[in-house]
Formats: sequence, structure tokens, C-alpha cells
Amino acid sequence: MKSAIYASLIISLFYGAAPAVQASETTDYPAVLSMQERAQLEDKWLEARLNTVVPAVMRDRGIDMWILVAREYNEDPVVKTMLPATWLSARRRTVLMFYDNGKTVERIAVSRYAVGKFFKAAWNPEVDPDQWTRLADLITFRNPKKIALNVSPTFALADGMTQSQHQGLLDALGPEERQKIIYDPALSIGWLERRIPGEMEQYPHIVGLAHAIIHEGFSSKVIKPGVTTTADVMWWFRDKIREQRVTAWFHPTVSIQRQTLDDKGQRMTELFDPDKDSVIRRGDLIHVDFGITYMGLNTDTQHHGYVLKADETDAPAGIKNALKVGNRLQDILTGNYKTGLNGDAVLAASRKQAIAEGIEPSIYTHPIGFHGHGAGATIGLWDSQGGVPGRGDYPVIANTAWSIELNATVPIPEWGGQTVRIMLEEDAFFDGKTVTYIDGRQTRLHIIGEE
Repeated sequence: MKSAIYASLIISLFYGAAPAVQASETTDYPAVLSMQERAQLEDKWLEARLNTVVPAVMRDRGIDMWILVAREYNEDPVVKTMLPATWLSARRRTVLMFYDNGKTVERIAVSRYAVGKFFKAAWNPEVDPDQWTRLADLITFRNPKKIALNVSPTFALADGMTQSQHQGLLDALGPEERQKIIYDPALSIGWLERRIPGEMEQYPHIVGLAHAIIHEGFSSKVIKPGVTTTADVMWWFRDKIREQRVTAWFHPTVSIQRQTLDDKGQRMTELFDPDKDSVIRRGDLIHVDFGITYMGLNTDTQHHGYVLKADETDAPAGIKNALKVGNRLQDILTGNYKTGLNGDAVLAASRKQAIAEGIEPSIYTHPIGFHGHGAGATIGLWDSQGGVPGRGDYPVIANTAWSIELNATVPIPEWGGQTVRIMLEEDAFFDGKTVTYIDGRQTRLHIIGEE
């Protein structure tokens, strides 16, 4: 199964569309690298990214100097992704300078320490006691046309320069250099959102690991109807994540949707109060929202499971059909991805098409990569289905990873027409033409209670 999934991803990356396959349904967990092996691979990726992604985004934006400033334990989120794997934080004040001299992009650490092999040190405090003065001298010597800083009121991940460091830099510069300063979030976003081939070779293992954990968590091995609570499953997920030697970037949530109408649409005697009743029962439709971090990359997944009643061998046809409606909404959204189209435009086109097909949609899709809620175009928010001012204006670009996140509200005939929300989220890659699920997607319910 794994080899077929990897093959479908590689086919899509180089030759176009491949059919969407069911997410991994195995508890045969992928091998996890040792910490040393991870560091070696992450540094290999970092070197490739610095050599290719930084020059590309700077030249795309016509910027010849980019300066990033971070302090220990208060890092700019972009700087955090540019540190060697063995650097778990910045050192004192770490200043990174990129300068495009027309041939190459210089990488300089205006700091006491070189930043691994990636940024050479360019400040000796014994010779130049003031770090800001040294930075100003380096800028003046190179005489850039534009100096980009990470300040943005719209994009949090492009707003990493704190007020004190911003002011310190401005105070050190002369009037001529200050006039060259610009604030362009596209540099930070471009660095963070673009995925390189090496990362995409590993990403199926990472998403596959997340799928394997969910598949075990939503099984009779973990869930005993009438006994196990949603909190029990949430904490099982947290323990299993640690057991697999990876981390969570948010606390998993497990929720229940339960029949409250009979097949004639009449209110059942036994009502369901989710704030009081968290015990998982037979006949429940359960849902998980779950994400892990491994190799500096994140996953974000939402799946559904069904707990069989004593006389059932499968989920009701209406619930299985509801999942198909959710899958169709995924297809509509991914079919509307186009390079250069902004997030609001993708959202509007997808909602219009879904509604025309009789689907009640809610779309709130986001990039993923170095961060769970990653940098890039926002395609709706659950509480903003008309567009997202600022973030929704940003364009969709090629070679980016996404969490295809949405829900469809669907009536269930066996539940008297009572509606359920099919809340799905799967990680995918957009190559500029086609969206391909990195490790498949859920097209079948996890069934709890099968012997």
C-alpha cells in the first residue's frame, strides 16, 4: 500500500494527476529516524533551500537585501526555520543578512557566532563593540537598492521583527539607508510556503505516520463502547505520539455526533448533551482533529469513525453517503486551484460550484509545512465564508503543501433527516497544475466494533 501511495505522489509531481487513494489504513507504523539522522537530513534540506528558495523569492520581488533579527527564545518564526538542526534557538541577538550581488546571494551572520556552515560570522565584538553599528557599516558598504524587513500587520509569520529590534536597526542607519527600507511579507511567505523535492520525498512518511496513529486510535483496540470517553481517546493520541518519538503541535480533539431523531423525524426520548455525555456509544459517528510534527514538517488531519451497533456489520448507508458528499466537496475545491488565483477567488468559485451541486459547504483550507497553519493564501475561515481580507488576497503558487480542510452538512435518512457535519482534512501537494493527496485521503469510515 505504501509503495503505491509514494508512486502516486511521484507520478503527480512529475507527470500530472494521479487518482486520489484511500488514506493508509494500517498500524504498521513507518520507521522513525534517529535524532542524528533527522538532523543530517534537515540540514541537507536547509542548505538546498538557502541555495534555491531564498534567491528565487528575493529576485521574484526585486529585493537585493533581506535582514532578519531574532533574539534567543524570542525568534522570528522565519529565522527559526533557517537555523541548523542542532541550534534549538537563536544565540543572544542573531542577525541574518542576505545580499544579492547580481551573481550570488551572500549569507552573513552579523553576530558573534557563525550560524553553522550556512551563515559566516561578520562581527567581532572585540573590534566593533556595537552590533548595530557593525550591521549599519555592512549595509552601507554593500549599498543595496531595497532593504526588506519582516514587519507585517496582516501575516503573523512575516511579522517576526520585534519593536525594540526594529527601532534599534532604524536608529543605527542614516537617512539614506532608512529610505530604502520596505516591508514585503512575500519574502517570508515565499520562503515558508515553498516545498523542495527532498521534503516532498519524506512528507508521505510523515503523513502516513499520522494516518497510522489515527487508524489505531479509531479501532476496537482503543475504543470500548459504553466505557471509553472522548477524553480517553484524546490522551491516548497524545501518548501514542510520544511513543512514536514525534510531537503534537496542538492537542487532538475527539467529538461525537449521535442520532437524536428516529427514522420518522421524531425526537428520541434519550437526548444527547455533548457537554455532559462524552462516553462513546454504539451508533456514534466520531471525529478526530489531529496533527503531528516530525522532521520540522507538520500534518493536520480530520477523520470520521463509526461505532457499530450490536446488530450492524457496517455503518448506515446514509452516513457512508455523507462521507462521499464530503469527498465530492474536496474534489470541487482542489479542482479550483489555479496558480496565481488568490485564496478568496478559489473560495468563491468552490462555494458557488458546491451550492449548485446541492452541497451545503464550509471551506477553511490553509497551507501547511513548517507550521501547522502555514504561510500562504488563506482559502476561507470557518467564520468567514465570504473571504478573508488581506490573507485571502494572497495568490496560490506552485510547489506548496496544503491542508484541504472543509465540511459538508448532510441529512441522514436513517436518522430521520437529522443532519451531520462531515468534517474532513487531508494534507496535499499542489504542483501548479494538480492537487495530490500526500498519503491518500479518507474515503471509507473507520469502523469500530468489527471482529
